Formats: sequence, structure tokens, C-alpha cells
Amino acid sequence: MKYITTRQFSVLADCGNIYQFMLDIYERDWRNGVAAPFFEYAFSSFAYWMDITYSYKNRIWEDNGKIVAFCFYESPMTDIYFSLKPGYEELAAEMVAYADANMPVKDEKIQLVLFGGQDALMNAAKQAGYNQKSEGWDMQFDFDNVLDYPLPDGFHFVSPGVYDMDKIGKCCWKGFEHEQNEGLWNKQYEQSNYLLEVAPHATADLSVIIADEKEEYACYAGMWWTPGNKLAYMEPLCTIPEYRHKGLASAALSELYRRTKALGATHMTGGFNEFYKAIGYKPAVKWTYWKKP
Repeated sequence: MKYITTRQFSVLADCGNIYQFMLDIYERDWRNGVAAPFFEYAFSSFAYWMDITYSYKNRIWEDNGKIVAFCFYESPMTDIYFSLKPGYEELAAEMVAYADANMPVKDEKIQLVLFGGQDALMNAAKQAGYNQKSEGWDMQFDFDNVLDYPLPDGFHFVSPGVYDMDKIGKCCWKGFEHEQNEGLWNKQYEQSNYLLEVAPHATADLSVIIADEKEEYACYAGMWWTPGNKLAYMEPLCTIPEYRHKGLASAALSELYRRTKALGATHMTGGFNEFYKAIGYKPAVKWTYWKKP
């Protein structure tokens, strides 16, 4: 017999429990909610772009003490996500109502982010007055296929275990266009890089870094190997502006493919960009975005 209780999320007590819950309900199309590294990556990089000030508003539903549902925000904090265990669809309306009444509102109203297959939550959103505004397909690479793009001349892979954290920070700073908008790298978010390294389920030793002949980091591809789901969760991926369109990102993903397939991975995440489609990724996760008029 079900005995449903609810409580608020606690950063110190619940991160590990939520990670395991998301592992348990994972499906490749995210029909039950995001992959576990999605949530941990966001919290591990909070000093950089994730604001956890309102994380106490995240809500957990339990059945006889076991987590069966979770409502949370990411970035921006007005984007609300739902993880729901199959067999508990009756909680959907309550989850949407909670989000509507309690999740943080900044300059705009909240937006519900729902994935293809989350039918109960979509129906609940409609009943609560939300309309779907847009949608898009996130891509994955299926390891039944081969990803094998060569490393361009003049570049090399940095050996695992000898990564320079300052160079990683600088590469990401430039690779994500911060230099153009916020000035030169000056260790602005150095703490975030170290947090990512020590996150409980981080697998930094599997990340791929490509350097030029002067040992400057040109491309960085992070990896969160998730054995329980046979998932190679790639995050983040960036190339510094002066080395784009040379094939570095394709080579980095090919190396991630080789490293994680050897461990038993069956698929790897990508993104929405057409770049992924061009190298063999396929649409796999349908994202839909819902707002009230």
C-alpha cells in the first residue's frame, strides 16, 4: 500500500539520495526525468552559473520513505524540472500545483521543462493553465555505431592525471565566450573547476583535453561516466574561438567514445546543436517548454 509523504530538499542530506533515485528511474529518452549527472553537474558548478539560494524550495515525494518524485529548478531558476517514478503518475497534478505556487520567480514567470513521455505531467500542466510554447530535440550517439574522427595535425591529447586546472578554467572561459563579454581569464570562477573535480560522481580522469604545440588547451570535453545506466554523460564541451572549425570537438568526442565504450557505455549525450547531427548523433530526447499565457 502506498503511503505518500512530502518534504523539502536538503542540500547536505539529499544530493546522494536524489542521484540514486535518478539512476533508478533513468530511460534513454528521459521519459521519467533527467539523467542523474544533469542534477549533480548543476549543483557542483553552482559558483559558476547555478544559483542554489532557493534550493530549499525543491520538493521530494516519498512512498514509505523511498523517493518516488522530485520537483526542482536548474538554471535559470525559473526553469522547473520533474522526475517521476513510473506507477506514481497520480502525483503529477500535485507536483505541477506545487511548482506553480512555490518555485522561485525572478524577472519572469516559471517555465515547466517536460520531456517526451512525461504525459501525466503534460496533462497536469494543461489543466493548470500552462501551454506548450516550444520544443527541441537533444541528441545522443548510439555506440552500436562508430565515432572515429582524427585529431588534427599540431594538436595532442593531454594525458589523464596531469591536467592543469588553471588551463582548463581558461579554456572554458574562452570557449564559452566569457572573454568577449567579461574580459580576460583571471581565475574568476576557479573554485567551480575544483568543485567539479571533487563532485561525488565526477569522472574527471575520463575527460578529454586537447592542447596545441605550445601546451595551451584548445578543446575540453568533460565526462560523467554513469555505469548503472551505461551512460557516457558528456558535459561540458567547448573549443576556444581561434581553433574552431578544425575538427577538435569531433576528435574529442571520438576519444570519449573510445574511453567509455571500453568501460561498457552504450550511448553518449550531446546537445541541440546541428554539429552533433553532422557527426552521427541522432535525436533522442524531446524537450518541451510550458508557460502560462
